[in-house]
Amino acid sequence: MAWPAGPFVPTGPPVRGVILDLWRLAPASRQPPNAGSDTMATTTRRPGTAGQATADRRPYVMLGTATVGFAVTFWAWALLSPLGAYFKQELGLTSFQQALIVAVPVIVGALGRIPVGALTDRYGGRLMFPAVSFATVVPVLFLGLAGYRSLAALLAGGFFLGLAGTSFAVGVPFVNAWFPPGRRGLAIGIFGMGTGGTAISALTTVKLTDHLGIQAPFLIVAGILAVYGIAAAMILRDAPGRPVPAQPALARLAATLKLRITWQASALYAVGFGGFVAFSVYLPTYLKNAYQLTQADAANKMAGFVLLAVVMRPVGGWLADRLGPPPVLAGAFTVVAAGAIGQSLTPALAPAGTIAFLAMAAALGAAAGAVFALVAQRAPAQQVGTVTGVVGAAGGLGGFVPPLVMGSLYGATGSYAWGLIALAVVAAGATAYTLGTRRGAVTAQGA
Repeated sequence: MAWPAGPFVPTGPPVRGVILDLWRLAPASRQPPNAGSDTMATTTRRPGTAGQATADRRPYVMLGTATVGFAVTFWAWALLSPLGAYFKQELGLTSFQQALIVAVPVIVGALGRIPVGALTDRYGGRLMFPAVSFATVVPVLFLGLAGYRSLAALLAGGFFLGLAGTSFAVGVPFVNAWFPPGRRGLAIGIFGMGTGGTAISALTTVKLTDHLGIQAPFLIVAGILAVYGIAAAMILRDAPGRPVPAQPALARLAATLKLRITWQASALYAVGFGGFVAFSVYLPTYLKNAYQLTQADAANKMAGFVLLAVVMRPVGGWLADRLGPPPVLAGAFTVVAAGAIGQSLTPALAPAGTIAFLAMAAALGAAAGAVFALVAQRAPAQQVGTVTGVVGAAGGLGGFVPPLVMGSLYGATGSYAWGLIALAVVAAGATAYTLGTRRGAVTAQGA
């Protein structure tokens, strides 16, 4: 059964509202710096001058460049997932070993966000974006030139490939500093569309491997990472007036862990973004085993899932700016629970399976956007990077566990039903937690 061709892109009022709000970002950005405030800082110039026009464009340029970097590094981060079936066949791997290859970069990228977020608070995105991009070139080249030949080498290369996943903890505080509080949900949601790099990987990796060999996707991505690193060093600038913490990184991390918002957002992001990561890395394997699809067809369908989630991320941020994050999160997690229950019955892929997966994709994307609208609204300005690192780590860890669970359950039972039921239970729990704390803890700023 075929999944409908092309990504589903919503075109209703929420998307039009997002576009209208994007146009309004620049006027809001003309607010002058305010010491002690976390509003966007730009240079104040006389209206109508060339300098004013340049200043008005700077937030867009910074946001666009950061989003491209996020997409490129996420493309690199997701290189192993579409090739899971290839490595299983070529190296004679078990289902668990195949899942482990996919999961290792996820957990390293997740945990690495904590120190990288703290470093971004201190040194800024102008330095950290090129640094992460250049550092990722090394494991990508290793995997393309030698690492694909054995399980041990794949795991070693995948470990360092996890560096690519830390770029999220660079981009959120960088973008956050360029926009005022009332627009940050949308701005960070747009930045979050860089997760579409996983869709680029899904659409191109298998095709490049089939036509040009196993080395091709790795060498191409390494080259793109190097080019982006050079461009980012030339283009990116930290926002004027960006608060720079004076405390050591460990002290800032300890202070961040005392914030109530850190733990609340971490729990919610572990379900929202963790679910997205889990599907983006394991969906090709699931579709191949459950529906006997070819590797290329399964990768294409995973790309559709990812693209819809990516489109819905800024929509979730925009809705959270207007309605508040809790109701958006509760609605999204309810949809995820319903979709997982329906898919646990393994219905025909068209239309029931397609509807279930696309509904979950849209809901998970919206939830991820809403969580970081919450972080942008509530985290202290000088700690946004460190909070983002911890919350991002929770999201990555949320994506690490499900592939291993799904692989183990499928190997033991020949069915994915129990894994999907577990997802439904977790999503329902997240809904109850969000509703239960809506009037209190979710909106508290500190412990």
